[in-house]
Amino acid sequence: MSKLENPVQMAVIGAAHGIKGELRVKTFTGDPLALADYGPLYAKDGRAFQILDIRPAGTVVVVRFKGVSDRNAAEALAGTELFVDRSVLPDDGEEDEFYHADLIGLDVRDDTGVIGKVVAVHNFGGGDILDVTLAGRKGVLIPFTQAAVPHVSIADGFVEIEPLAAGLVEDEEEGAAPGRSGFDPKGRPRGPKDAGGNR
Repeated sequence: MSKLENPVQMAVIGAAHGIKGELRVKTFTGDPLALADYGPLYAKDGRAFQILDIRPAGTVVVVRFKGVSDRNAAEALAGTELFVDRSVLPDDGEEDEFYHADLIGLDVRDDTGVIGKVVAVHNFGGGDILDVTLAGRKGVLIPFTQAAVPHVSIADGFVEIEPLAAGLVEDEEEGAAPGRSGFDPKGRPRGPKDAGGNR
């Protein structure tokens, strides 16, 4: 198998599960069981993986791959990232749905211009979160909600954020200390509930 022309990461292999070669796999698909619908999955080195069996297990799926029949073979695959070519993914045409791979690398803008770049997309159970590197700051997590990210343009290569809803600044309320950052004084980061719900 040669390199994929336009690879999109679909999953990453975790720990072995049991002694018969099954593996815990973290998927990046809307429906974790749909991982089996895309045909063979490929590692960066070109190895192909065919799913023989898949079942849910908490926040991951347990998968049995063709040719992986014992725990030792399964343990050797831990950490392997799995990809498909973009051409096998459906294009639903939904206006407000995006593949994580399309969001990574986009510029982040506000009303002053470009302020950073999307470096990853996470989902810890409460909705998608953009991991953004801002100029002059460490990375920040921004809820991928309509309120925090009102505009996405894959074609033009940017996402536009609303700094208040994104938790980067605080509303100047009566009695609030002027110039406070968007963070709780106890060090607790603002979360998606502060941003107005899921996108």
